[in-house]
Amino acid sequence: MTELPWSRRAILAAAAGGLLPMPAAAQQPGASPAIDWPTIALVDGTVLQPADWNDTAAVVVFWSTTCPFCRRHNEHVEKLHRASAGRRLRVLGVAVDRDAGVVRRYLADRGYGFPVSMSAQRLRPLFTSRNVIPMTCAVGRSGRLLQSIPGEMFEEDVLDLLRLADRPDRTAGMQDTSRCAT
Repeated sequence: MTELPWSRRAILAAAAGGLLPMPAAAQQPGASPAIDWPTIALVDGTVLQPADWNDTAAVVVFWSTTCPFCRRHNEHVEKLHRASAGRRLRVLGVAVDRDAGVVRRYLADRGYGFPVSMSAQRLRPLFTSRNVIPMTCAVGRSGRLLQSIPGEMFEEDVLDLLRLADRPDRTAGMQDTSRCAT
């Protein structure tokens, strides 16, 4: 790996440590009003209604079939989806792809069962202004955005989001899950 000049390393370290201001998300985590969930069509033909999100935490992941980081990340998302069965947590994948057939084949080839929408243009502004994939957004049971986490995450950090189903919304008590696997 090429060594970065000291000043560039310092800037990157300061940004990673939160010492420099970063672009604001569409909503400020925790302080935002509740997400105004729209009706969401899934690639399997199912439709989620706004009432489906009442008193239910959510993990919304924006991803693409062509993104290698998303491929690894989605393995963890599927594990979270399976672990959340019967709990107050809904997992939703949002594919940024344009071809629903490609997305359905991708899901079938990997045996993924988490629900997926292709409504990225409508949904992304509810969670973030950043155009990063994968982007994992954690929503508390109150419907408020708690975190938007850019990039691929470690399996244990994705699975740790299951705790959202069992606890009241509090951003201050959340562990930092912003570590990336890459």
